[in-house]
Amino acid sequence: MSAETEDASGGSIVPGLMARMTLEEKIGQLVLFAAGEGPATGEAGGPKLDDLIAAGEVGSVFGTKSFATVQRLQQQALASRLAIPLLFAEDVIHGHRTLFPIPLGLAASFDMGLVEETAAAAAREATAEGIAQAYAPMLDICRDARWGRVAESPGEDPYLAARYAEAMVKGFQGEDLTHPDRLSACLKHFVGYGAAVGGRDYDAAEIAPHTLFDVYCEPFRAGVAAGATAVMAGFNTLNGMPMHAHPLIAHWLRVRAGFDGVLVSDYTALREMTAHGLGGREARTMRALLAGVDLDMISADYLDCLAGLAAEGIEDPETGLEASPAEITAAIEAGCARVLRLKERLGLFADPMRGATAERAAAAPLRPETRALARRAASGAAVLLENDGILPLPEEGLRIALIGPLTHDRPNMLGTWAVAGDPTASVTIFEGMRTAENDVRHAPGAPVVDDPTVIDRLNFVPDTVTPDPRPEPVLLAEAEALAAWADVIVAVVGEAKEHTGECASRAEIDIPAPQRRLIERLQKAGKPIVAVVLAGRPLVLDDLPNAANAILYAFFGGTEMGHGIADLLYGRSEPTARLPVSLPLHTGQVPIHHGAHEGGRPWPGEWRKFTTNYIDLPDDQHPSRGRYPFGAGQGWTHFTFAPPTLAASRIVGSDAVAEIAVEVTNDGDRSGTAVVQLYVSDPVARIARPAQELKGIARLALAPGETGSAQFRLSRDDLAYTITADDGRPERVWDPGEFIIRTGPNATETQSATLHWEP
Repeated sequence: MSAETEDASGGSIVPGLMARMTLEEKIGQLVLFAAGEGPATGEAGGPKLDDLIAAGEVGSVFGTKSFATVQRLQQQALASRLAIPLLFAEDVIHGHRTLFPIPLGLAASFDMGLVEETAAAAAREATAEGIAQAYAPMLDICRDARWGRVAESPGEDPYLAARYAEAMVKGFQGEDLTHPDRLSACLKHFVGYGAAVGGRDYDAAEIAPHTLFDVYCEPFRAGVAAGATAVMAGFNTLNGMPMHAHPLIAHWLRVRAGFDGVLVSDYTALREMTAHGLGGREARTMRALLAGVDLDMISADYLDCLAGLAAEGIEDPETGLEASPAEITAAIEAGCARVLRLKERLGLFADPMRGATAERAAAAPLRPETRALARRAASGAAVLLENDGILPLPEEGLRIALIGPLTHDRPNMLGTWAVAGDPTASVTIFEGMRTAENDVRHAPGAPVVDDPTVIDRLNFVPDTVTPDPRPEPVLLAEAEALAAWADVIVAVVGEAKEHTGECASRAEIDIPAPQRRLIERLQKAGKPIVAVVLAGRPLVLDDLPNAANAILYAFFGGTEMGHGIADLLYGRSEPTARLPVSLPLHTGQVPIHHGAHEGGRPWPGEWRKFTTNYIDLPDDQHPSRGRYPFGAGQGWTHFTFAPPTLAASRIVGSDAVAEIAVEVTNDGDRSGTAVVQLYVSDPVARIARPAQELKGIARLALAPGETGSAQFRLSRDDLAYTITADDGRPERVWDPGEFIIRTGPNATETQSATLHWEP
């Protein structure tokens, strides 16, 4: 039986419970260890878990892979002196047992209703096993595609990322956290982790204040406003300070954003502060605690050091740090209270298993309705970049050569961070394509990658790459013969799933060399080529757009990827996804994003040589917009976008609202969904502003010949931005005057209207 569920007045039990707790028990609530059932992403260490739980000296556990483990560990916690239940967490990144598209793909859907549905489905599966917290959504803005964790992020844009954050939090948490199908959302990684120098994981981030608050903090602000109950700090330093000791936790996250939940450390991140140069074990422990880190993951610094620090305080002459016993004790009390309040909100004191049973755990995974949602999501996350009319393919009478090393591969369909997914349950693209009355045959044609060192790195997660023992010339000859037989070639190319994810940075972000050679040989067959690109990041596509008649950028689609991609290629589903990242022409363009400031000599300028450009890229290539712009994507029909119409071109007052309408006509002979995007430029301001900022997305479902109107509203807050005040603190301001309203189907094909906003 757990601790009492409420006090006599019906209020919170936390104050009364804390009055009965020893200092060691309070510290125990700040200790987070792994169950040891998944791959370790760092040094684990730490004492024996079972003994600590029995002593009441561990408050949370992550990484369980079965209901039986959760039940066993929870029973141990309930047998401790105060019977305080454990909080179980897991990396529920893009699904649990049923995998949905990687987060970058879910963001590409531009459909927040779909994102929310997938989060709710993942929560149902995870909570059935006793998991009460998801280490998701990951909200790191990423503009440098060399960084592997862009696969887990919502992309380059803060507006899209903020909407993604809201949808994920709502899907995970719902309206009632005590509901057995809901769990705590943990926003990560606060903050700036996606801006790592050179795209190298765990490296430093150097971010100007206005960019930090308006870009990198924005999705966290939105997630907190949506009610997120936890936040995880990043591995990175930010402007010289490790995030686990950064004052932004207290000053921005807790005060400005109003976050009152639990702040979780990342894996061994407290231990790593010594490597960052912040002193020894006691110094780093004190720094993290006083910064506001509530849960110490893996490092055991809180477990081993906090009682001594609370008794004696700290004076560290080497670092100049000092804190009194009273300060440290107060911080322990505050952190413990936050952890206990979260457990109370989740209903753990009333029901430590939160309705999880062995029967529910056995029945939850891969249910037909969840797989149907995964199939729809796999279609909804794939972006059609090119199509000369070859797609959709007929469903009968066609000979299809399905060529590529990932055509009949199960593990790679799931994507990175599929920690609880079952690869044997995934649907391959070959299986999906055979659901029509066509003759579909497949051949690998090439290895995924031919560098043994890279293969070894990719196989950190077993079976990511299984090399074909045959030499490349034999594979190519087999593919050429199959291409000669076929009416259409469907070439599946791209990365393996572990090319992206944690510690998967790449210096070159193109399609691996063996697959590029395969495309060259297939092009010589003279047959139409439909390219399906599997990727966890924006890739440089090299000559693929010239070689292929159609390109479907499919990311990694999860358990039902094979069916979802086949539904698109056969026209059963409509491609409505749009790029959440810019695809560069060359790796040398990164970091790249659609809103980059144009500089004092914008391209193309009056003096072509002396403008912001690259001398070794084509003259018509914008230096910051890549080959395919943010928001790009096609469907099965054609839409005509009218220029934006303002309800009033001149408005007055800070409380006014600008109303914008965009008429869109479906000119084709099929129904379709137009994804209308609204961008704003602020040409005159106190500081140099982005070239444009995304401020609205609308989806219009239109029948052939139908015209619809997308409606947008902008407030003063939508036009505000951050400057650094004279005392160094961030200040949110807005400038009355002229704003350029841009609308269209992507970030570059826009039409504009001018709005005058008077004070």
